[in-house]
Amino acid sequence: MKKLVIMTGAALVSLSACVSPEGVSGGVDTRSMGQVPENVRAIAAPYQDLSDVRINEADGCFVYRHQGPVETTYLPLRNRKGQPICVKREESAEA
Repeated sequence: MKKLVIMTGAALVSLSACVSPEGVSGGVDTRSMGQVPENVRAIAAPYQDLSDVRINEADGCFVYRHQGPVETTYLPLRNRKGQPICVKREESAEA
């Protein structure tokens, strides 16, 4: 019985390496941009990497891939004043 528990634990640890963390892949609620629009490039703060920018489907705001010393994650793309950059969302017919 003890051997079965150890083998199951080892299998779970091994398989967990195959799972992509949400921050790295961007999760299911982001959409890749391809090329960043020029007007977004113009207002984005200079310290952000614009090589991988996506749109967060949940709120319509841009996010960029930040590669930190420990992890890679998507952070909100901000303008020079520190405010998030978002696309204008159309009002739904129900509103």
